[in-house]
Amino acid sequence: MRVRAFLHRSGTAAGAGAQHRGGGTMKTLPVRVSGTGLHLPPDVVTNHDLAAALDTSDEWIVSRTGIRERRRLADSRATSDMCEAAARPALAAASVAAADVDAIIVGTYTGDQPLPSTALIVKEALGAHRALPLDVTQAACVNGVQAMLLGAHLLQTTAETVLVIAADCASRVTDPRDRTARVFFGDAAAAVVLTRPSVPGTGLLGWDFGAELSYAVQIPAGGSRMPATAGTLENRGHYLEMNGRAVWDTATRRLPESILDAVGRAALSAGDIDHFFIHQANLNIINATVDKLGIPAHRAPITVDHLGNTGSAGVFTALHESFSQGEVRPGDTYVMSAIGAGFQWGSLCLRHG
Repeated sequence: MRVRAFLHRSGTAAGAGAQHRGGGTMKTLPVRVSGTGLHLPPDVVTNHDLAAALDTSDEWIVSRTGIRERRRLADSRATSDMCEAAARPALAAASVAAADVDAIIVGTYTGDQPLPSTALIVKEALGAHRALPLDVTQAACVNGVQAMLLGAHLLQTTAETVLVIAADCASRVTDPRDRTARVFFGDAAAAVVLTRPSVPGTGLLGWDFGAELSYAVQIPAGGSRMPATAGTLENRGHYLEMNGRAVWDTATRRLPESILDAVGRAALSAGDIDHFFIHQANLNIINATVDKLGIPAHRAPITVDHLGNTGSAGVFTALHESFSQGEVRPGDTYVMSAIGAGFQWGSLCLRHG
């Protein structure tokens, strides 16, 4: 089911005249990425390392995922530590003091603990004492893209500076015995500082979000339906379960659809977009999406090969590499698009100010 009501409400909030798909364009939300940051745990795990413990091989992993290595967070560290480490260089790049941040939005499905808020933990670590802490947790790999949309809307009301952090520590929720899920995921955090641009016509030009309920990707135990017990631990119900075929079918259909919807609402076409920051889940999924969009592969930078699927952070790792290397120039258009468990998906179309 498409989330039509949400799309209509969010478009209307941006200004009168926003319309449904096929009806016209949205009003631009003034927002600018003023700085980015990235944190990668130092521990590198190669395919050969995994093959020593699992019934797999480097050839099998590369052919099915395009991944050659990924990072693992030390046991003594947590997701909030990665968030803080990614946030500090982002703030420095934007020349923004933590004390001046109005909101901190953390997108993650691997928060430090159920309570308190991971965003609140990060806020205190940074010394961002006036910031409103918000957690976006239930959309898995699309958490960060949803957080960007929320940040953009906050900038239209009371906020002048929003810190968005996308991070996941999937090594804590993937079964060490699972030869499939274990090879896909890596740990990382990336951050962006959002501010109000001074250049008219730049910012968030269009967006698209949708969802359809599926348990093809889930962590079944640990909630109110199946509270933690000795039995759930014995049955390994607190680890991520993933139906690879369902993920492939949904991702290769929904990602290009969502991207085209978002750029269409911006009165653009895929050919008009300079950069595509696509969910870094699987190289084959990215390639299939690029093929369906009919765009050159070089417009969609890749990090999944050396970082693995870093969940909420994936899109942001690619965005950080391009922004930090000066590849995204003023006036360039770019798309951020991801799909996560649920299934939920979403795309943003922006012009850099």
